[in-house]
Amino acid sequence: MRVRIGAQFVALACAWGSSFLFIKVALDGLTPAQVVWGWLVLGALALCAVMAVTRSRIPRDPGLWLRLSVVSVLLCVVPFLLFSWAEQHLDSGMASILNATTPLVTLAVSAVALADERLDRRRTAGLLAGFAGVLALIGPGSLVGGGGHLMAELACLGATACYGVAFVYLRRFITPRGLPAVSVAFVQVTIGAIIMLAATPWLAAPAPRIDAPIALGMLALGALSTGLAYLWNNNIVQAWGAVNAAAVTYLTPIVGVTAGVLLLDERLTWNQPLGAVLVIAGVMAAHGAPRPAQRPVVVPEAAVEPEMAEAEVEQRVVR
Repeated sequence: MRVRIGAQFVALACAWGSSFLFIKVALDGLTPAQVVWGWLVLGALALCAVMAVTRSRIPRDPGLWLRLSVVSVLLCVVPFLLFSWAEQHLDSGMASILNATTPLVTLAVSAVALADERLDRRRTAGLLAGFAGVLALIGPGSLVGGGGHLMAELACLGATACYGVAFVYLRRFITPRGLPAVSVAFVQVTIGAIIMLAATPWLAAPAPRIDAPIALGMLALGALSTGLAYLWNNNIVQAWGAVNAAAVTYLTPIVGVTAGVLLLDERLTWNQPLGAVLVIAGVMAAHGAPRPAQRPVVVPEAAVEPEMAEAEVEQRVVR
């Protein structure tokens, strides 16, 4: 059991960390909007298969679907578009590191919007360290010269800001319902796919060019990073708990940078490791390091689902 869950943890880190590599590959023949179109449509199909395997139920409350439409725009459509546009000007490794600021942005939004998430000294120190990491990542050249790189970096930070707002919205309005995380993910990704399908006439030009690497990259984004990743994440949360499962956040930028350097010949600059260390240190300081796993306790399913849903909310780094 430990070996199987450990393998799924590694696979989850690789799936979410390499998603920025897949975006970069897909941009060779697709526009950013076309990448997001394929990402969400394939992701919805993959999650439909996951729903069938796990025998999860589709929520039927119209009010819930309306609230999840807000989540879909903030958690899928807008940030996916921003990251895809940004990677026209940024290396995939840089985008993956900037994506790692999501827990810090979520903490900042939570401190403002949620009464029980006020900042203390530890969290404030984590935010300051993470902010220093962002400044190190952007670098003095971009701050002074501006240009496409700075705008792309700001687009990535705008995407993480969308994530932060969406996670707080989910925690306030969706998590208390105790819904299975897979069901919530399926609805939000499906709504995003419907939005992109409705926009198809405006996304057809220029005509997409799809070769084998692009097709494999899109399949990986949809089936791997959005489909199987949710199933693995749920299994890890059930076996190890939400806090330990969240440790995957520390590994995804390492995977993203390594994949970019080894597979795309991206150049690693001095400020990227420094910024990544500061960002990860800030996340660990603000949220705490993983705790030793406890022996699993059998509890009713209804008592497990809220924890699963909240853990899924906090980890969605399409990620």
